[in-house]
Amino acid sequence: MSTLEIRNLHVTIDTEQGPVDILKGVDLTINEGETHAIMGPNGSGKSTLAYTIAGHPRYEVTEGTITLDGDNVLDMAVDERARAGLFLAMQYPVEVPGVTVTNFLRTAKTAIDGKAPALREWVKDLRGAMDQLKMEQGFADRNVNEGFSGGEKKRHEIMQLELLKPRFAVLDETDSGLDVDALKVVAEGVNRAKENTNLGTLLITHYTRILNYIRPDFVHVIVGGRIVESGGPELAERLEAEGYDRYGAKAS
Repeated sequence: MSTLEIRNLHVTIDTEQGPVDILKGVDLTINEGETHAIMGPNGSGKSTLAYTIAGHPRYEVTEGTITLDGDNVLDMAVDERARAGLFLAMQYPVEVPGVTVTNFLRTAKTAIDGKAPALREWVKDLRGAMDQLKMEQGFADRNVNEGFSGGEKKRHEIMQLELLKPRFAVLDETDSGLDVDALKVVAEGVNRAKENTNLGTLLITHYTRILNYIRPDFVHVIVGGRIVESGGPELAERLEAEGYDRYGAKAS
């Protein structure tokens, strides 16, 4: 069983006023096939955790470890983390002018697998994924995310997830900016990926609405850079009713 393990993770970022501590000792273990939801208020460290796992250079790990099946993730470059089976769906996907969706995805698949997929089979898989995500086939010939709506960008992220088949996915507020129909389509894509590959998922969100479609095995509350409570799906329902104010003293 594959395992992504985070132990005593401390992370800082540099600002004009000097280094600022964001994560202050996060512990988390995600096994393959498990879905963990991370919830918390703005500024609590949710996105910092996501980008640290992915290897964003802005975030400096000052203490702690991240391991994937015992291998030190922090020693890996960003592309090495992707090839090892880690995937990040960004809250704000970036545009890549001059690179079509088709070329981008096939190049990424080749880098991860070590060989190019057979063209006929790849085209079939790409079209199938687009159909399931209700994306027009013309998107395959457009530049990556250029001129895409927010919902189209999020669908494209999930299309990457389904085609690249990582072992663990970090979904950073994938539900933001989605209407009800798009949210359902995106959630169905995540659920398919889990069913087809036994994907382990770290789902970062503010709200419970996406959890109506992607049922978490575990819910964790992060406040002030620390996980202050963990539980099952019922914890998310309690947060929806009560909010985060009650964690103020514990976080400080």
